[in-house]
Amino acid sequence: MIIQSDLMKAVEILRKGGLIALPTETVYGLGADASNPEALLKIFTVKQRPIDHPLIVHLADIEQLPEWVSEIPDFAMQLGLALWPGPMTLIFKKAPHVSDLITGKQDTIAVRVPAHPIAEALLRAFGGGVAAPSANLFGRLSPTTAAAVREELGDQVDFILDGGQCEVGVESTIIDVSRGYPVILRPGMITAHQIESILNEEIITALRKNSPRVSGSMASHYAPRTKMRLMKSLVIPHFLNELRHKDLPIAILTYSMCPLPQDDVEWIMMPNNPLSYAHDLYQTLRDLDKRDFREIIIETPPEDSSWDAIRDRLVRASHKE
Repeated sequence: MIIQSDLMKAVEILRKGGLIALPTETVYGLGADASNPEALLKIFTVKQRPIDHPLIVHLADIEQLPEWVSEIPDFAMQLGLALWPGPMTLIFKKAPHVSDLITGKQDTIAVRVPAHPIAEALLRAFGGGVAAPSANLFGRLSPTTAAAVREELGDQVDFILDGGQCEVGVESTIIDVSRGYPVILRPGMITAHQIESILNEEIITALRKNSPRVSGSMASHYAPRTKMRLMKSLVIPHFLNELRHKDLPIAILTYSMCPLPQDDVEWIMMPNNPLSYAHDLYQTLRDLDKRDFREIIIETPPEDSSWDAIRDRLVRASHKE
């Protein structure tokens, strides 16, 4: 439910250069007026985010694109009309006035139109672009509830719009449309197959040397503080047999195995379909991170392309720096 007084308060904070947290269908974002450099700097400070890591600008409508981008290829407009509002970010050549704080001093800008009703209402009421990376400390688990935002950032956010738990649960698919052909730079729950069915052409899913830097592209990202490891289901029983007392307690996330009872080993049964799994993933990891597990073991997701976004997040979350 949209509470108009909360919406107007959030708009006023944005106009005064403050920070808000807003729900989207993917994750909660830490929002600032995309045309206000001082407000944008606050995002980097609060998130402890590298200053050259680009931001995503959220718009109310595809018709606002010319205010932020300099070129709109026909195939990009085709994607936008088909999939916006929704969990897709497009990378365009930027308009001349766009701040380097948004682009990471690149010649491109990331833009999306979110599908959450509160985000849509806020953006329409505000009238401009809102830069909104995930509302968490840089590299950590993205928040999918207002409570998770409070846990992460506390009173460093001027106001949190509570929109309940995010429907999708992982970040948007990012597609570079700035080079004359589409390239997926970050997988999301909008899959390569969906994009190909709209464009009637094969889409590139491998990074190119000239690909822009984008949000969530670091080798280590989306990580809980607890050590995390991906493990194939066939390996887990052997791993359990080799455990020593000092290795315990541990948690195991599985979508296909029958739990093997063992002291100080907690099994969490995850959904066996990617949409439900993605919806539950970050909140499940956040809940486990509050407890004293020595390690979180996660059954390796299927190789099916519908699991690409989940596999990407888990690989980054378990990356050893």
